[in-house]
Amino acid sequence: MTANNQVRLVKNVRIKGIACALPEKVEEVTSLYDSFGADSVNKIIGSTGVERRHVVTQECSSDLCVSAAERLIADLGVDKSSIDTLIFVSQTHDYTLPATACVLQERLGLPMQTAAFDVAMGCSGYVYGLWMASSLLSGGGSRRALLLVGDTISKIVSPADRSVAALFGDAGTATLLDFDPSASDIPFVLGTDGRGALNLVVPAGGYRDRNGSSTHTVEEGVRGPYDLYMNGAEIFAFTLARVPALVTALHEANAATGKDIDKYVFHQANRFMLDHLVKRMKLDREKVVLDVTDVGNTSCASIPLAISLHTGKAGGNLSGRLMLAGFGVGYSWAGCIAEFDNVWISPLTITSASDAEILS
Repeated sequence: MTANNQVRLVKNVRIKGIACALPEKVEEVTSLYDSFGADSVNKIIGSTGVERRHVVTQECSSDLCVSAAERLIADLGVDKSSIDTLIFVSQTHDYTLPATACVLQERLGLPMQTAAFDVAMGCSGYVYGLWMASSLLSGGGSRRALLLVGDTISKIVSPADRSVAALFGDAGTATLLDFDPSASDIPFVLGTDGRGALNLVVPAGGYRDRNGSSTHTVEEGVRGPYDLYMNGAEIFAFTLARVPALVTALHEANAATGKDIDKYVFHQANRFMLDHLVKRMKLDREKVVLDVTDVGNTSCASIPLAISLHTGKAGGNLSGRLMLAGFGVGYSWAGCIAEFDNVWISPLTITSASDAEILS
């Protein structure tokens, strides 16, 4: 099986704004000295570029996304009754059922006419969400969509697993998209290779293995069947095999416009991986956004969070031609080139555990 990197062109869609939220609790990577030793932890910091992460206590991804959405709606002065589509992208949903998007519709006070649904995607999830929302808008099935993307991977990471314990942070994001016939076309490239599914997996807890009987990722004293397992070498090999072709396909699609790419915002996996991608693809390093030092790898939230952090925390409008690319768990990859025309970037929101809401 091969990937042909088909370009899917979406018309009449404008990104209006992005907001991001982080939990207030911060964990320094150096706090792992006692677990793994100072030399080992310092090497991890040097390789990944992660020095600290924001992690939840009792909050869920939905809580972080609510904070981001409320901030964005307030900043843009959006009439909530005008939002007719709500998409929630996450691997860490509130419940097995109902769909978290249904709970979010009520919490945000959106109209009952809102179409709301969940999408279970990880590292490529933000771009997949953009593609789904944009396709609905472009096809006339929606006029205004709210895309909520977030994960709390810290909840499924074993603190004894040095391959992931220092890497993942938590975040929630909100993006507002409108139907707009004057907007620039957005080329998307998406792909999937399920042969790599078990290289980044939580094997237990779903209906394939409800009771945690799987042992293929279990390592005594390191992780159990309900913990995240990552085969770093295989993930790295997949990334180098797929992402350059994805970027090439988007560059070719962009060539016809005669416009330059102003910024490359890739999934913020870690510094080591992004540095290798930059070298492999011979990209201008100054154009490639890297923001993992204070937040770590935030899974599906990493692209909008990187955009927000790169813009600054004071709020403001962002313009430019951005290539966005997500890749990882699945295996799955997705990229697009989006024209940011005075897109509002809200100041970063820090949430507290008191913002968590439990369905009663």
